[in-house]
Amino acid sequence: MSIGAAFARVAMAHRVAWLIALAGSPAVAAHPESHAAVVHAPAPARAPGYGDLGFEAPAPGTYGLPSLGYAADGLILDGAGQPRHLHDLMSGKVVLLSFIYTGCSDVNGCPLATWVLGRVQTPVSTNPILRERVRLLTLSFDPARDTPARMQDYATHFRQAEFDWQFLTTTGESRLLPILEAYDQRISPERDTGGGLTGNLSHLLRVYLIDEQRRIRNIYNANFLHPDILLNDLQTVIGSGN
Repeated sequence: MSIGAAFARVAMAHRVAWLIALAGSPAVAAHPESHAAVVHAPAPARAPGYGDLGFEAPAPGTYGLPSLGYAADGLILDGAGQPRHLHDLMSGKVVLLSFIYTGCSDVNGCPLATWVLGRVQTPVSTNPILRERVRLLTLSFDPARDTPARMQDYATHFRQAEFDWQFLTTTGESRLLPILEAYDQRISPERDTGGGLTGNLSHLLRVYLIDEQRRIRNIYNANFLHPDILLNDLQTVIGSGN
């Protein structure tokens, strides 16, 4: 199954247990996935991930997360600017992988992904089952501006000391585009009314849950990207023995 087909499957039926719970909760407003912006400071909260979940979530392990396919590899640059394979960073870990660019200010885009991942750090680090097995990876799709140094500066605003959250980039489009293609990510430069480039990027918000066998177990968009959901899914994947 392709990543695109997998995402469509998740979008059509995200998980019966979650949808049953959501059906009994106050309505959650939908937000467009595509966005483009300029700076990374979050605006006033809009997407569900910024607030309380709003319904009683299914307990970890009471629902299934079947494989949606395998996570792709690719050559990236780590925080020190050293070339690494994405698969090496996934090895032996349950991973939450997000794609962002640091210049984004759409409140329901990249800032949402980084905000939500930031909020899982404390519960993961204080959980003896999760803390040694979970890794967060954030990969930029704007390598021209998001150098390793810039990614590390960005990380200082969100990453807790000693937490296993790596902020990554690539050497350029030749390395980046195959990765984006494999994860069914699309980006396009925005243009102004005169046809000139604005420097902003339009893209889809997606975050991937990947198990220790590098299988994609869930794909989140703005409507389902919430710390409580991520934490329950992490425990479900780890508790099921993968």
